[in-house]
Order: sequence, then C-alpha cells, then structure tokens
Amino acid sequence: MKISVIGCGYLGAVHAASMAKLGHDVVGIDVDAAKVEALSQGHAPFYEPGLPELLSETVDNGSLRFSADISQASGATVHFIAVGTPQQADSNAADLRFVDAAFEALLPFIGPGHLVVGKSTVPVGTAQRLAEIIEATGASLAWNPEFLREGFAVQDTISPDRLVYGVRPGDDSASAILDDVYSSILAQETPRIITDFATAELVKVAANAFLATKISFINAMAEVAEVVGADVTQLADAIGHDQRIGRRFLNAGLGFGGGCLPKDIRAFMARASELGAGEALSFLGEVDAINLRRRERMVDLCREVLGGTIEGAKIAVLGLAFKPESDDVRDSPALDVAARLSELGGIVRATDPHAIETSRRVRPGLDYVETVAEAAKDADVVLVLTEWREYRAIDPAELESIVSVRAILDGRNCLDPVQWREAGWTYRALGRP
Repeated sequence: MKISVIGCGYLGAVHAASMAKLGHDVVGIDVDAAKVEALSQGHAPFYEPGLPELLSETVDNGSLRFSADISQASGATVHFIAVGTPQQADSNAADLRFVDAAFEALLPFIGPGHLVVGKSTVPVGTAQRLAEIIEATGASLAWNPEFLREGFAVQDTISPDRLVYGVRPGDDSASAILDDVYSSILAQETPRIITDFATAELVKVAANAFLATKISFINAMAEVAEVVGADVTQLADAIGHDQRIGRRFLNAGLGFGGGCLPKDIRAFMARASELGAGEALSFLGEVDAINLRRRERMVDLCREVLGGTIEGAKIAVLGLAFKPESDDVRDSPALDVAARLSELGGIVRATDPHAIETSRRVRPGLDYVETVAEAAKDADVVLVLTEWREYRAIDPAELESIVSVRAILDGRNCLDPVQWREAGWTYRALGRP
C-alpha cells in the first residue's frame, strides 16, 4: 500500500520504517529539513536500538523515503499523523497545534477512498472534531493509538501486543483498510480491538495513567519503607507474586520521566476537568507529586551521605536518559537530579552511553564526560541514576581505585548492595535500609 507518515520524531520515524519493512511504499514527511536529510541518508536522528539498521534497509531498497514537502503525500491513500502533543507552557493541557497543523496541511491531498489515521496521543474528543473536517473531503478518519516503549519501539511496532482501531460506528471500510495495512501483524494472531473514537483516545492515556500509578505506588511504599527501615525491593518481590498485581513496573527508584507518561497524565487530568470529571482523576495529581518527590529525596540522600552539604563536593552522575536504551532526556529524573546537585554547588561530572548530546542541549552548564572513569575520578560520591547494563555490571573493586570516597547511591535499585558493602563501600538506595 502507499502510505504517508506525517511527523518523523520518535513515533513517526519508527512507524514509517516499520511500515516499509512490512512491505508498504512509504513516504515520511517532516517540517525539520535537517531531520529529513538525516533520515534520507538512513541515519536515525535519535538513539533507538534497531532503527538505524531498519532505516538503512528500507531507504536503500526504495520502500521508504522522506521529504519536507507535504505534497509528496499526494500519492498515498493511507496517511498516519504522528506529530507530538507536548504539554502547554502555561497549563497541564496538551498542546494540539502540531496535530491541527498536520491535518490542515494534509487536507488538499486527500479525498474519497483515503484514510487518515491518528497515531498521536490526544485528549478525548479530538478525533470527533477532526473527523468532521476530514469527512468533508470524502476521506475517512481512524484513531490508532501507539503503545511503544522507547528502547523497544521497532519491536513494539512490528510485533505489537495489540492493535486498537478507533473508527466511526459503522465505518467498516476504515477497519478493512487498517486490516490491509497490518495484515502481516494480524497474521501473527495479534489481538485487534475495534472501538469508537473516544474509547481509542482513552486507551492510550488510561494505559499510561495505570503504569504511572503503579510506579508511583511502589515509590510511595519506598517512602514508608525508609521511615520504618524496611526494604522496598523485597516488598515488591513479595507482592509481585500475586498475579493480580504482578512484578513488572514495581521497581522503586527515581520514578518515571520521558516524553509520554508525565505529560500524558497531566493532560488527562486537564481534559477530565474540562469535561466535568476532574474528581475522577484527582488521584493522578498525587501520582505526579509522588514521582517528583523521588527526585528531591535523591538530592537529600546525597546530602546525607556527604555529611550535610553538597557545595564543593565532587559528584559523579552515571546516567542521564530517563531510561536505558534511549537518549531521551525529556523530563528525565536523572538529568533533573544532576542539574539540582550542580545548582546546589556540587562539582558534578555526568556521563551516559547515549544521552550526552541530548542532555547538553537541555542543560548546557553541566560538565559532561564520556566514560565512567572520567566521571568518577576523585569523586566523593557516585550516583547511578539510569540503569544502563554497563552501570549495573560495574565492579566495585575497579571503581575503588578511581574515587576519593567509596560511597555509592543507587537511584534505580539496580545494584547488589551486598556486593558493594562487602567491597567496603557505603551503599544507599531509595526505599532500602
């Protein structure tokens, strides 16, 4: 099928390359000329495992191309909208300017038989509003939310755990077209759920709200565990055996960040308030607050280990991305903590396997170094703030010869406290005695 993907950021670039891999003829459209040029050369403008190889393959074989010219979408009959919906600068609500602009720009190039498919995460009610505009051209609209995990985005696109189609009731043609687009995925017996627009919009934000709540729940338990001297990791193991609860996403630590969960739960609350259902989601305000308190607690823990003052202390920060296998530092707890320690007078040297350049664009004043050894040289304390595999595997004995003081703070509960303490280190972590 001939497909266009409007917006080639984290979501759109992966979706465009994956659709080409599935055998479609795809053009990716983006207003950022530099991004278009990089993608056209088969280079991913951000770090996502598997994406560079997928881009190279599909660009080289001619099934995928990129352009900054929206008219290049005219040859396609299925158009995916995958632009960002960031938080508004002055409120919790989602900023829909990019979504509205993408739809408006596409209008001259669609008509009867065309299907426009929303992938962006939007407030409930957006699809219904846009459907009236799209249907005036004779085209149809569907909403097909994404459920990508950064670090696994290619896998989650090509082999998703479910497909959700939001269509106007009775519009069997929209569902049939999406079945054609995803035919090879459906052949794997992937569950397919067909809903109305509102339900499809809610599926994405409800999933994110649930995950955020689960993460903040275990971090709330970590706050209690610290007071009573309990171990939150053992607590999580114990309750995680209950199949109704499950162990995944019960890892206490610095909390969640990135470009989805924080802004999505805030936008969800804002939209619910607009609709008169704000009380139903009032608990998400505390979910957000718990998450942000973890960052403050990490700074306090660092201050404790340093004897009461951060000013002048040499602090090594390992990890800046909001999660491993990503260079995304949007609302990153790790980068936020590093910046706070620097603002309090700490001499911070920070490193990350892939997120140094993205961090430098957001926090240019920090001292970034390439290796763990450079960051930890003569350090008074070492902080592990993103659970990269190479940080989890650090040998305490090897690091001992580099630092000034054997003190390590585990912001992700990803290290073995027994190993570090037996090696003579002061080990502290969130939610553990």
